[in-house]
Amino acid sequence: MGKQYESIDGRLRQFIERQPVYFVATAPLAGDGHVNLSPKGRSGTLAIIDELTLAYLDFGGSQAETVAHLRENGRITLMWCAFDGPPTVVRVHGRGEPVFRDDPRFAELLGRFEPGADGAGLRAIVVVRAERVSDSCGYAVPFMDYRGDRDLHAQYFDRKGEEQFSAYCEGKPLVRTSIDGLPALPLPVPARPA
Repeated sequence: MGKQYESIDGRLRQFIERQPVYFVATAPLAGDGHVNLSPKGRSGTLAIIDELTLAYLDFGGSQAETVAHLRENGRITLMWCAFDGPPTVVRVHGRGEPVFRDDPRFAELLGRFEPGADGAGLRAIVVVRAERVSDSCGYAVPFMDYRGDRDLHAQYFDRKGEEQFSAYCEGKPLVRTSIDGLPALPLPVPARPA
């Protein structure tokens, strides 16, 4: 039986921090727009800032649908599933905002993450303010064994300097605008704070 919570309390926080993967869902306001669902899981790239605020690091490597949807309407849902242990699913519905590298808040927010988690290819930090926190049974979620992180994404972007990363973003379709034509990542990519 699912339950709603006032905040991301100690037990929920521990559950979230133990999960190696989670999912982020957003959508545009247009009824015929495309819903976006993205897996996330690079180690150390999720931070619980307080009982109602989370943040995660947004890297290059694919499109920028989440950023576009957040810029348009701010709606976002994050979901964690237990693939081992007790069967649980936790969802955080809320309002999100991309904080880009030229935003004065960027450096302070970056300090909330594990040292070195930012890595090359970091485009923004997505900050989520929870409006609804709930859990439900994960009875239909399969057991799966976690073997470790893939490091291919980090290796790929570590080989690029800032100029190459900016050029990569500018040359990639669906980064400046979303599938539905919404503004996404500001280009050229702002420089990282010193």
